[in-house]
Amino acid sequence: MTKFCSNYGLIDELIYFSSDVVTGNVLLKVGQKVTAVVEESEASHGLKAIKVDAFCDNSHGDELPDSCTRISLGYFEPYQGDRVEVVFSIQPDAQSRKALSVKPLRHKHVHKVCITSLQGRNGVLDDTIFFTLESLKLPDGYAPRVSDMVDAVVVESVQSCYVWRAISMTLVKRG
Repeated sequence: MTKFCSNYGLIDELIYFSSDVVTGNVLLKVGQKVTAVVEESEASHGLKAIKVDAFCDNSHGDELPDSCTRISLGYFEPYQGDRVEVVFSIQPDAQSRKALSVKPLRHKHVHKVCITSLQGRNGVLDDTIFFTLESLKLPDGYAPRVSDMVDAVVVESVQSCYVWRAISMTLVKRG
């Protein structure tokens, strides 16, 4: 963190944040290492942190604290509309950024949900969760059909009128 006043701060002189997005009721200080969930701000045409976490005091070197451990979802490839958290490093001398990790902002497991719609390569689970066959991990030999009961892993995503997208699906019972 390169600047902190009573109600706002800057990370690497580039990312603005307000003090109300700092988690854990922690008092930050200049020079402290932080992690942040960042989004592009259309208002300022720059980057704005929507969540800031202080690194734990017992963190050594380049290790990430427990609060920054990666979600174990296997290989995660973002799809257009997915809400993601990116951990990146900024090289001030080269004015460039390098992504260190990308993970879903939120994910959950859903059990015994029904495929309620399948139109071409896109479908819907329980009328609330979008999926597309292009980005869906399926067991070998399984082709989804309407009325199949499945277990799925879903990530937060903005897809038309849906806020969740399935990234993997396993058949529980044929419909």
